[in-house]
Amino acid sequence: MKFVKMQGTGNDFVVIDDRNNLFLGKEEGLAKKICDRRFSVGGDGILLVRNSNKADIEMVIFNADGSYAEMCGNGIRCFAKYIYDEKIVHKLKISIQTGDGIKIAEITENNGKAQNIKINMGMPSFETSKIPALIDEEIIDYDLKVEDRNYKITSMLMGVPHTVVIGKLDEFAIEEGRAIEKSKEIFPRGTNVNFCEVVNGSYIKVKTWERGAGATLACGTGCCAAAVACNKLGLTSANVDVEVPGGSLHIDITETFVYMTGEAKTTFSGDADV
Repeated sequence: MKFVKMQGTGNDFVVIDDRNNLFLGKEEGLAKKICDRRFSVGGDGILLVRNSNKADIEMVIFNADGSYAEMCGNGIRCFAKYIYDEKIVHKLKISIQTGDGIKIAEITENNGKAQNIKINMGMPSFETSKIPALIDEEIIDYDLKVEDRNYKITSMLMGVPHTVVIGKLDEFAIEEGRAIEKSKEIFPRGTNVNFCEVVNGSYIKVKTWERGAGATLACGTGCCAAAVACNKLGLTSANVDVEVPGGSLHIDITETFVYMTGEAKTTFSGDADV
């Protein structure tokens, strides 16, 4: 199997052209095998390229543990660069079908290759039935106790479930995200967890525990969720730079959409025995 390894702010993926549906129905096992960092290529997840009758192309995402993901912000930037650079869809504005609907990627190119990619991430939903969360009221600055520690959380659906905890980053061990993720009495399908520090009104720092992947160097949807939460709580403006362990992203919040802009890079390509 031919593959391309890519990363967006340190969130790494194995990209596979599966327009012939060779791996249809086999994605879970493929993701577990290929994402193993000791015995295979390694990655936070796989991105499968599939044909679409609704958009220019379809992106299918599976996490390293074999679980399906509707959407991934860093993943879709890598995906957009791949299909542009490989001339699968060679347009500066590309529509991409995802499990969270159709997303639009705007490409800024350099020497014929995609460099910066701006993604229309849609809008978050605070409706708990959509997250889903087993609480009637919106989860905004909500008191949550997990394993004898109290957290103030804000949760939403930002493509996938996200929970934001605001405070000084050095107050939290990233592994605390695991317990919040697994709080099935509130989040029956789990949640991504973003620890967020507000530096000033236009600059925040985020570290993310991803559902199905664990601690990652970056999470695009998580950066969007953190920016939305901080803005909703009146802590930041609608335009923020987000620093993550793997780099930085820029988030713009409008009345209708959330936009994420950042780079994506190809690291290597090869053949894998599957």
